[in-house]
Amino acid sequence: MVSRVIPVDPFDLVIFGGTGDLAQRKILPALFRRFCAGQWSDTTRIIAVARSPHGADGFRQIVAGSLQDLGHSRDTATLTEFLSRIDYVHLDAHSNDGWHALSDRVQEDRVRAFYFSVGPELFAPLAERIQANGLVNAKTRIVVEKPFGHDLSSAKDLNAILAARFDESQIYRIDHYLGKETVQNLMAVRFGNMLFEPLWNSQYVDHIQITVAETVGIDGREEYYEHAGAMRDMVQNHLMQLLCLIAMEPPAKFDPDAVRDEKLKVIRALDSVEPHHIVRGQFSAGPLGPSYREVVGNPRSTTESYVALRAHVSNWRWAGTPFYLRTGKRLVARSSVINVMFKDAPHSIFGEEAGRHANVLSIRLQPNEGITLRVTIKEPGPGGMRLVDVPLDMSFADALGPENQDPPGAYERLIMDVIRGNQTLFMRGDEVEAAWAWTDPIIAGWQSRGDVPKPYDSGSTGPGDAELLMKRDGRRWQGIKP
Repeated sequence: MVSRVIPVDPFDLVIFGGTGDLAQRKILPALFRRFCAGQWSDTTRIIAVARSPHGADGFRQIVAGSLQDLGHSRDTATLTEFLSRIDYVHLDAHSNDGWHALSDRVQEDRVRAFYFSVGPELFAPLAERIQANGLVNAKTRIVVEKPFGHDLSSAKDLNAILAARFDESQIYRIDHYLGKETVQNLMAVRFGNMLFEPLWNSQYVDHIQITVAETVGIDGREEYYEHAGAMRDMVQNHLMQLLCLIAMEPPAKFDPDAVRDEKLKVIRALDSVEPHHIVRGQFSAGPLGPSYREVVGNPRSTTESYVALRAHVSNWRWAGTPFYLRTGKRLVARSSVINVMFKDAPHSIFGEEAGRHANVLSIRLQPNEGITLRVTIKEPGPGGMRLVDVPLDMSFADALGPENQDPPGAYERLIMDVIRGNQTLFMRGDEVEAAWAWTDPIIAGWQSRGDVPKPYDSGSTGPGDAELLMKRDGRRWQGIKP
């Protein structure tokens, strides 16, 4: 099965913060892969913008080095052709210098997308100067990276600033998790298979686990992370989006606003989380490196690097079905997986000696993207009816053929969706605000109680209290496996 490459119309993509880490590691490599796939037109251009006084040739050398370091460079001729499409403008977001040069390079008759690959403090001045320099027209789009606000108040302020200069249809709030192939397959599995949708409710589902585990620490992000923590960095956006896609009602059609309307309903239906249903953790020193407090240089830090919580969606479909969310740094393995835990059969005809068995649908987001359905069968051999659980396993790389073993990355898909004008996989302003409205009271509760995160060993599955969170409910976490 060969995936189709659908070319996009000519566009100009302006990357503010073009010399930054995100642009060099993610955005430009994603654009290079789409260029190699033949998805660009001959006149498409990338215009990098930054404060560093590089010329176009100097910046192209930086990009070439980044692509080679990341193993993305192909043959010399292809790389040279790609670099020829890149230009560079030196300007400062807080100054008028350089904006005329940028205006001269952006063409009128095509999509013009402005990617804010910068800190959130620059979103407002960039939006203001883009408008002031006549760069906003019907084909203008802006891409805004997270964090989109620090809390509900700041998110509302930022939404208001952008809304004063752009229509909501022009604003693309990017969450790279939504660009992952398996995340999008959540909707295909649910709404494209009659097998699952009738069972996708509290009558048949016992509970749902969403795990995003990382082996890395916070090196290079100390200042940001100490101010944000795992709740703001991961739960409010990434895990919230996964929960929405699992819990949402079928939209009337696969349309951006129809999908986002249903996601918004899920967020607004979330109950507040009780303090005893939340566990915060902070990694200790170990073979993988120093402790969190040593990394950030604050021996009294109370910022969490791990969160586990139990959430409830109060609607007819999910009444009484808990959603367990957990995410953390420096854990035993890198793994993002959603486990849908179905209820036991109402009556076992095999007797107690057969043990308890239940179906589990595991959707692996990374690594080794795929889907596994655990079913119960008879153990081979004589001597009675002995039951075992076995997986029906579909790895995307195996099932879809060798030509799909290296599928487009999240940024590749999302940037091309920006050019097409498809906002399905991007967050709407009211969706962001609803997520903060649910998150803020949780964080405020920690601060008012003076909660201190529980220490956990680097390379473990997290603090022991997270296991107790499940054990109190008569359940247990599925293992974290690479």
